[in-house]
Amino acid sequence: MPRAAWKGPFFVAFPGLKQAVQAGTPIATQGLKFLVHNGKDYLPVHVTEEMIGHKLGEFAFTRKRFSYRFTKAK
Repeated sequence: MPRAAWKGPFFVAFPGLKQAVQAGTPIATQGLKFLVHNGKDYLPVHVTEEMIGHKLGEFAFTRKRFSYRFTKAK
């Protein structure tokens, strides 16, 4: 269910973001750590140079890895 229209969008403001966008200054996010929600909990994502240009959700995995368990032969 989407968020109610009368509440408006939820956004945590970054200090100095408005001035940086108006001036056209690139915003440095390399080396920062963000908490990204994967549907269950928040995962810390440390931004590296290779991650710039991608969405942060690509680095918060939503599924567990499958590992095959060997059973003892009877």
